[in-house]
Amino acid sequence: MIAAPYLLFLGNAEEALSIKTSRGIAQWRPELCVGEYRGPQCTVTTGQPQMDFAEAVSQGAKTMIVGLANAGGYLDEYSISSVIAALEAGLDVASGLHQSLAEHPEIARIAKATGRKLHDVRKPPADLRVGKGYPRAGKRLLTVGTDCSVGKMYATLAIEQEMQRRKLSADFRATGQTGILIAQSGIPVDAVIADFISGAVEQISPAREDDGWDLIEGQGSLFHPSYAGVSLGLLHGAQPDALVLCHELGREHMRGIPGRPLPDLRDCLERNLEAARLTNPDVQAVGVAVNSSKLPRDQALRACADIEDLLGLPCQDPIAHGVAKITDRLSECFELHAVV
Repeated sequence: MIAAPYLLFLGNAEEALSIKTSRGIAQWRPELCVGEYRGPQCTVTTGQPQMDFAEAVSQGAKTMIVGLANAGGYLDEYSISSVIAALEAGLDVASGLHQSLAEHPEIARIAKATGRKLHDVRKPPADLRVGKGYPRAGKRLLTVGTDCSVGKMYATLAIEQEMQRRKLSADFRATGQTGILIAQSGIPVDAVIADFISGAVEQISPAREDDGWDLIEGQGSLFHPSYAGVSLGLLHGAQPDALVLCHELGREHMRGIPGRPLPDLRDCLERNLEAARLTNPDVQAVGVAVNSSKLPRDQALRACADIEDLLGLPCQDPIAHGVAKITDRLSECFELHAVV
């Protein structure tokens, strides 16, 4: 468990995409944040109050989040010196970068000397088990995609937010680094050895007897040659009762593979349902979540209407339109009732 509240570390970032982890935390869990730390050359912000390490500790911060995403996922010299300063100021440090905090000799030495914790969220736990696929109590929703990076995490978090607004019991279950920092727990399934992926998903979404829902963050796509394996493991381990298909409107090709078109929406949905039936024969599709940021609002609404006609499912952009219709369909299919 990563201790909150957080101080968000932006380093010397100069573009919004490079702080997407910090932005995601600030957007979806603002109550976990006390502020942000910006380097002298930083030109972007999450909108959180700016403060140094001592100020953050005085405001109650427990953990500094290295909320950066750079090419190669490495710690530059400024980040290393900042991590050390944060540890010495009394903060734990968590990072979603590929380069491990714990494997950096000086960072590890200072953490040990100060008694602070290091959280490398891209490192899966060592005690993972092979998935069994046995039925387990509780209800689960999984987001799946036509491609990578089409908004599966945002869709899952938006559904959690809408369900909780309706007093429905629902919990986001994280499977990627940003999601883990938002949820304060989870397993980075893209770093799990293939044999253990479905077992890892069973572990983050165990049996529950409270009539609540686990909302499991999807990864990759069954139709992406590079990442279909992790998507299939998620489908089997989640044993989803409900699927939400995620798609980016206007995307020209599969991410990182120019010339390879995105799959047909109907075919993509049916293949995901077919794979999910291995561990839950009763799985149902309840909606389509789109990223419409490339289109004007009127075109996006028309595209959503066309998808609804094609698939017979509610279609919404979680950021631009919310997910009320998708949640309505989930409630209708599973007769959900508010927690008293």
